[in-house]
Amino acid sequence: MAKSKFEYVRDFEADDTCLPHCWVVVRLDGKNFHRFAEKHSFIKPNDSRALHLMTKCAQTVMNELEDIVIAYGQSDEYSFVFKRKSNWFKRRASKFMTHVVSQFASSYVFYWRDYFEDQPLLYPPGFDGRVVVYPSNQTLKDYLSWRQADCHINNLYNTVFWALVQQSGLTPLQAQERLQGTLAADKNEILFSEFNINYNNEPLMYRKGTVLIWQKVEEITTKEVKLPAEMEGKKMAVTRTRTMVVPLHCNIIGDAFWKEHPEILDEDS
Repeated sequence: MAKSKFEYVRDFEADDTCLPHCWVVVRLDGKNFHRFAEKHSFIKPNDSRALHLMTKCAQTVMNELEDIVIAYGQSDEYSFVFKRKSNWFKRRASKFMTHVVSQFASSYVFYWRDYFEDQPLLYPPGFDGRVVVYPSNQTLKDYLSWRQADCHINNLYNTVFWALVQQSGLTPLQAQERLQGTLAADKNEILFSEFNINYNNEPLMYRKGTVLIWQKVEEITTKEVKLPAEMEGKKMAVTRTRTMVVPLHCNIIGDAFWKEHPEILDEDS
């Protein structure tokens, strides 16, 4: 590109290059999603349609940006972890964040009708994002453990809160006052003694969130193949292996998950 006298303005651009040999995490959150959920009649305390839509959007992001090795989502947030050696867009934080958030937001609108067939999208959703760099495997695992612990704390509270509102007839303010100062054991006791709900039997997707990883999956397809004349026109089942983004609902706090999937933290993966 030819130089011009105006090119000096590039000097005002800040250097936002992420540190090398570190995990780059992009976390996005829904903007004013409490209002968005109310306007679109989300089921409380959990709407499986909304959670599956979030996961579909996250899978789309991972398929577009293959340097992402793992993602974790709950409620209206998702975290995407880029491999330590990624040199994608020269490791510029602004590029990481804007590509992830824009791809996710556009996917949310694009796939909305697949999950909310009878509920029209009343206005465009918004998402914000941030980029955080983690220097070691342990700090990355602690970050993801923190997000899953947050999922458990919030979901336990919301499960009790909405049971009090929907089944006991309390107002939201009364339910909030009832739960003020309670511990996890107290909330579990309220659920079991008053509503006959064993929290441990609630769906794992609600309690643990969703983990997305790359896995090899065998696909069986039927197609026509060239065969001897007497078998012409017949179809055969063909099995092939593809690497796909697979959702898991499991515990990632502790070492068991990481021992089962060592490739995630493998420097050469």
